[in-house]
Amino acid sequence: MLSVSSRDGWVDHGRRFAAARHATAVAGVVLGLSAVIESLARAAVNGVTVQFALVLCLLALTTTLPLALLRPAGAAVAVSAASVLSLSLFQSMTISGVAVQLIALYRLGCRGARLWVAALPVPFLALALAGPDPTGTEAAALTVLLASLAPAAAWAGIAHHARHQAQVQSRASQIIAGTLSEHSARGERARIARELHDVVAHHISMVAVQAESARLTTPGMPAAGAQRLSAIGDTARAALTEMRRLLGVLREDAGTDAAVRQPQPGLRQLNDLLDEARDASGAGTRLILSGPPITLDPGVELAAYRIAQEALTNARRHAPGAAVDVEVHYTDDALRLRIRDNGPGPPSVVLAGGHGVTGMRERAVAVAGELHTGPAPGGGFLVEATLPAQPRCAGDH
Repeated sequence: MLSVSSRDGWVDHGRRFAAARHATAVAGVVLGLSAVIESLARAAVNGVTVQFALVLCLLALTTTLPLALLRPAGAAVAVSAASVLSLSLFQSMTISGVAVQLIALYRLGCRGARLWVAALPVPFLALALAGPDPTGTEAAALTVLLASLAPAAAWAGIAHHARHQAQVQSRASQIIAGTLSEHSARGERARIARELHDVVAHHISMVAVQAESARLTTPGMPAAGAQRLSAIGDTARAALTEMRRLLGVLREDAGTDAAVRQPQPGLRQLNDLLDEARDASGAGTRLILSGPPITLDPGVELAAYRIAQEALTNARRHAPGAAVDVEVHYTDDALRLRIRDNGPGPPSVVLAGGHGVTGMRERAVAVAGELHTGPAPGGGFLVEATLPAQPRCAGDH
């Protein structure tokens, strides 16, 4: 009795042989020779004439050699025709011929030829139903065997083909998903790089400038104070250098080019944003400004712009065709942003805290602001944000 390792070794050798380039041709030739030997042995046992023995050898070759000489479709058709002829006219079939018939139908199924796979086993079923008692002759028994196994071999090939196609599609889907994920990550890195450059780098450079200005313009400053201000300026400039190096790494990894780098948007670009929203939705979109404009930190302007952008996107997605009002109200020390649509109200995904609402809230919190969302009085959906003119650190009041 073979051990598990020995059995696995034989199976592995068989798979490697089946995958070899000329495996089918070799199998066809070997089975053809085997069929001829089998036919000659039967002729000798039955005492037939030499002429009939030659006919049997010729039939044995026509039911086997096409496997080595023809492509899968041609081989399956030729072998099936020769087998049907041999069984119907001469009541003769070799075991090697049966094996070649099953191999040919399996190979045809592996090519996905469903019509041929369904048609070629039919003559064997007809012969088995119309022929004599299968216990009477060996040929009749082989006919029944073919009628039983031919459809199974053909559809096993079809199943193999379907499994292979599913694997190919799965790999393609994984590649596409990986590519989309990589593109999304690159876009996010490019966005982070732009915001670092336009907001954080601006503040660090201002620290360096103000420290140097205070050191040079403050009369009577003690030497220790001047030294500390100089150290602050040096640290800020070193941090700016490191940040620029980091930006270079982010931009290189994101695949961005200096020619396509744009400044981060602010409130000056709100009109363009509303024009784009109006063109995209075809609905009325208004910008309402109130209060004397005040100077806002670039980070606050960016947060206000992104909140308005996300609110307009949510309105287009959840209330298509609804009119939207964007109100910007300046106070002495803050900016109040109000975006309202006259749609059917907040969908369940928004009430549950969708990704858009979460992103807007994170934008507001990042600059020490507040954001509230919910049903608007009289219908629709309302987004309200209060942002300080200058961002404060967490915990400042």
